[in-house]
Amino acid sequence: MTANLRTGSDFARLSRRISEAGLLDRRPGYYVFRISLVATLFVSGWIAFFAIGDSWWQLAIAVFQAVMFGQIALLSHDLAHRQVFRTRRPSEIVGRIAGNLGVGMSYGWWMDKHTRHHANPNHEDLDPDVDPDILVWSKDQARASKGLPRFIGRYQAFLFFPLLTLEGLNLHFSGIRAVAKPGIRQRGIEAALLLAHFALYFSALLIVLSPGKALVFFVVHKALWGVYMGSIFAPNHKGMPILSGETELDFLRKQVLTSRNVRGGRVVDVALGGLNYQIEHHLFPSMPSTHLRRARPIVQEYCAEIGVPYHETGLAESYALALRSLHEAGEPIRLSEGSPAETPARGRL
Repeated sequence: MTANLRTGSDFARLSRRISEAGLLDRRPGYYVFRISLVATLFVSGWIAFFAIGDSWWQLAIAVFQAVMFGQIALLSHDLAHRQVFRTRRPSEIVGRIAGNLGVGMSYGWWMDKHTRHHANPNHEDLDPDVDPDILVWSKDQARASKGLPRFIGRYQAFLFFPLLTLEGLNLHFSGIRAVAKPGIRQRGIEAALLLAHFALYFSALLIVLSPGKALVFFVVHKALWGVYMGSIFAPNHKGMPILSGETELDFLRKQVLTSRNVRGGRVVDVALGGLNYQIEHHLFPSMPSTHLRRARPIVQEYCAEIGVPYHETGLAESYALALRSLHEAGEPIRLSEGSPAETPARGRL
């Protein structure tokens, strides 16, 4: 692979093709429509919540709002990458309204974390998305694991989706923890918007629902939102090569070789917010998500020209690859307890 390495000129040539196709141009009309639609559905969901009253039918609203929280988070993602606005200020203003006030997730904390992920995807030392905080993502991490990651790592592939039910709460707590200490931009505004979100959310639940129904609504809503968020991001990099230490890979190869696209039609595009075109998104993060589908054949053809593998699977297969990778990563922990012999290690870049 390293024998085929070139300088950044490979990416420059691809970038010219993408630019000439007009795929880096802003799409204000698309985002006006998308933001208006999501906001209307979100508000309509809460209107229905108050109209239904103290009823177990509210669980249908919990499911609906779990999807809407995910869609709002996806809009925050596009805003953070300046796909909507060209400059930082309007991106941050609308991003904080959507993220902090809309779904109770710190926009500033998430933007910092996600920026570091884009700079070094799947790098076990530099990508926060593969930190071994609960799960281990490589055999080296498994061998060095202690405490909870070691306990969970034995059978983490089987526990992955159940653990995602806690991801919504993790997003809330991570944001709260971030604004509780200095360092985040516009910390006071972020904290005020988070406080307003939780005050409105819990007030609505306790005013409309009995305590028992409110608790069930909360559990269903947060659990399904967590599963949805995890299901959006899991197919993109999990099961792809893990980087470590210094790497000779240039920008194009670092992004393409650690990312995986997910095939599907318009339903998949909407459900995953365009992140099913993960390779194109990582190469051109400011590209409007509605252009990623059109960029795919250009990137795929170019990768074939320069001999760079372009990985794409169906949705079910992407989850299977992610779970298989998690199971292989936890193998050293199982071996240390006398489990069957280790299977061959996955290649590393």
